[in-house]
Amino acid sequence: MLEPRSVAVVGASARPGSFGERLATEVLRSPAAPRVHLVHPSHTEVLGRPCLPSLAAVPEPVDLVLLGVGDRAVTVQVALAAKRGDGGAVVFGSASGLDTDIATAAAESGMPLCGPGCMGFVNPARAIRAIGYLERDALVPGPVALVTHSGSVFSALLRTHRRLEYSMAVSSGREVVTTAADYLGYALDLPETRVVGLFLEAMRDVPLLRSGLARAAAADVPVVALTVGSSPVGRAMVGAHSGALAGEAGAWEALFAEYGVHAVRDLDELADTLELFAVGRRLRPRPETGRQRGIATLHDSGGERALTADLAHGLGVPFAELGPATHAGLAAVLDEGMVPANPLDVWGAGADTEDLVTACLTALDADDAVDVTALSVDLVEEYDGDESYPRAVLRVHERTDKPVVVLSALAASVDQAWARRLRAAGLPVLEGLPSGLRALGHLRAAAQRPLPAATVAVDTVRRARWRARLVAGPLGPAEVFALLAEYGLDVAMPAPAGSAAEACAEARRIGYPVVLKTAADGVQHKADVGGVVVGLADAEALATAYAELADRLGPSVLVQPMAAPGVELALGVVRDAALGPLVVVAAGGTLVELVGRRAVALPPLDRVRAERVLDRVPLLATLLAGARGQPPAHRSAVVAAITGIGQLAHELGDRLDALDVNPLVCTPDGAVAVDALLLPRSPTLDP
Repeated sequence: MLEPRSVAVVGASARPGSFGERLATEVLRSPAAPRVHLVHPSHTEVLGRPCLPSLAAVPEPVDLVLLGVGDRAVTVQVALAAKRGDGGAVVFGSASGLDTDIATAAAESGMPLCGPGCMGFVNPARAIRAIGYLERDALVPGPVALVTHSGSVFSALLRTHRRLEYSMAVSSGREVVTTAADYLGYALDLPETRVVGLFLEAMRDVPLLRSGLARAAAADVPVVALTVGSSPVGRAMVGAHSGALAGEAGAWEALFAEYGVHAVRDLDELADTLELFAVGRRLRPRPETGRQRGIATLHDSGGERALTADLAHGLGVPFAELGPATHAGLAAVLDEGMVPANPLDVWGAGADTEDLVTACLTALDADDAVDVTALSVDLVEEYDGDESYPRAVLRVHERTDKPVVVLSALAASVDQAWARRLRAAGLPVLEGLPSGLRALGHLRAAAQRPLPAATVAVDTVRRARWRARLVAGPLGPAEVFALLAEYGLDVAMPAPAGSAAEACAEARRIGYPVVLKTAADGVQHKADVGGVVVGLADAEALATAYAELADRLGPSVLVQPMAAPGVELALGVVRDAALGPLVVVAAGGTLVELVGRRAVALPPLDRVRAERVLDRVPLLATLLAGARGQPPAHRSAVVAAITGIGQLAHELGDRLDALDVNPLVCTPDGAVAVDALLLPRSPTLDP
């Protein structure tokens, strides 16, 4: 389908400006020159070529059928193509309400199909154009493979002034047959592909998608992805547009973290990041310096320098800590009063601008702590003909093998003539500080390769025993804690009681102080209904608390040992419709939903993965390290708890709808689960 030697254009038209005329024009412009059969029931000639009355009249099975027909004819034409043994088809029209019929028709022969609701594809690596609108004359083969559910994104990225040249680009539409995962696999087979861009509204064919992302990671081909539909309004729009359930943000996060996919936030960041990987250089190992590694930026404005510093800090993009030799080298060339620092302001009226900027960029680039050097100026058109900035950055780029970029503060001010010359020399021009800085962050992150697939042993006896128990019915509170303990978590084991006397007896056994919690049926979040009383120091306090709880919520309670104060985390397992069980690590306690800081990961989790998941929530890492003079928590115990939850999700996730451990209290002595909620999956649902 993507490398056709023969094509049938059904709906080819002689009417100027019509879709059928554009469709025929474009495929006939394919440099590969496939055999093209034009089809229209009422034309004998289109574009000076003979035209057949129907697809059935085409004398050979073709590799690709382009269907520029109305919705009423789509299903019949797809079925005919499948029956003829044609290799594949593109359905351009919306074909509203016909997804099942189209998929069924194509499935009869296993025929791949692009669309419906798509704009087709171009395959510059194999010189094929299969689109229904006129595109620029030359589509130069290049390193970027693009798969997008959005036709507008497809055309925008094909027509951008950036240096984005494609091995292949597909507008895949609703993907009722062939999915983004299929196109990804094809793109990775093309030797031209060095970076992949994805714009996705929904997650389809997850096993094949995971396989493709794993292939890309193993081949060190960066994948840059923009997903939509994580907000309530966005989900509604995506559902109405594509007819597919959009992947939740957490599911995308877990999938992308597993395979090192670079998740971007908007189209500007997508374009900057694709250009950086496609045009520029990658980070390579450098000697350790003991100083913070990061980017270095050179400015001609104190205000934009400060703006860059502010934005980089908020985005988590670090600046390199310059060494003494770099400071000395900068001080030797800067004007008096200018401070050698990173980010660096070089504005002055002394030395020749080109030589000054060249010397400063060279000094920054030579520092082993600098991963990327950026000339961060507004690359404006200079009406006096001054070319000092671009000439200087080109000189430095030619002398080094490290990444060098131009980082413009304002996309609208970039001199596109000079930008083209810089990009042609292999020097990326990033257009806008936020998107450009985030792109530099992705470039640095790509130096940390994804981990190989986790290999963890499965305790088959434990798994079988607990699976049977989960199918049998709801677990009591003590059983939930026993389950957690079997998976390596330290727990504050609760004791059930049905009267004040029983509660006091359990408290004597446990030892004061204790915590009293309601065990009333139907109460999932006890704190929300005032069902938790902490710090009960003696029997009198316990009896008073019991009487109050029993009066409001009933006589059933739990008595637990009082955990020492510490940092509160929340661990959990949630189910995603596409990916299955996911592990969640978040800020815990009663503010878990309000704080909203969390990381999501695919099970299983080995120790290294658990460490990385924890570090993806900087707030938690800071708190655990000991904020505001507090002693640091036992990080190894926290990591062990995360690993245990990951193993539980791996072994039992298909029998759970949700599991919450909140809070996990983390102290210098360990990490203890003090409350938990488990929602088993209905036994009637076959995993």
